[in-house]
Amino acid sequence: MTLASRALTQLATWPDLRQAVPSCGLGQALSSDRGEIAHFHSDRDVDLHLTDRAIRRFAKDLKGSGAIRIVPGSQWVTIRLDAASDVDLLMTLVSVALQAQQVWPDPVGRFEAGCNDQRGAGFVRADPGGI
Repeated sequence: MTLASRALTQLATWPDLRQAVPSCGLGQALSSDRGEIAHFHSDRDVDLHLTDRAIRRFAKDLKGSGAIRIVPGSQWVTIRLDAASDVDLLMTLVSVALQAQQVWPDPVGRFEAGCNDQRGAGFVRADPGGI
């Protein structure tokens, strides 16, 4: 079982989350009553929907993690699951995402751009020549 599939299975048991088809059409998703929370795009990459305000509030901490990619102007962060600690980080950030949707919702009627996968903002290999 991959780290992503383990995380998806665990998160799907949370009472505020349900499995869904991602709006981007790639992979699997989790949604709350207020909208999409996470897109599991591969065995390693997960896009997590945070509000703009939550990203700004936690930007310093998020940028300090090598497992997280922030895309300017996006309400999504991408998390690379390489270790069990990254799954723990994802679980924590899903809690933040659920709370952010309630406490700091994005303005009604605001155009919501797609997840980071649609922006080609995944992780870049450090050594493109190696396998």
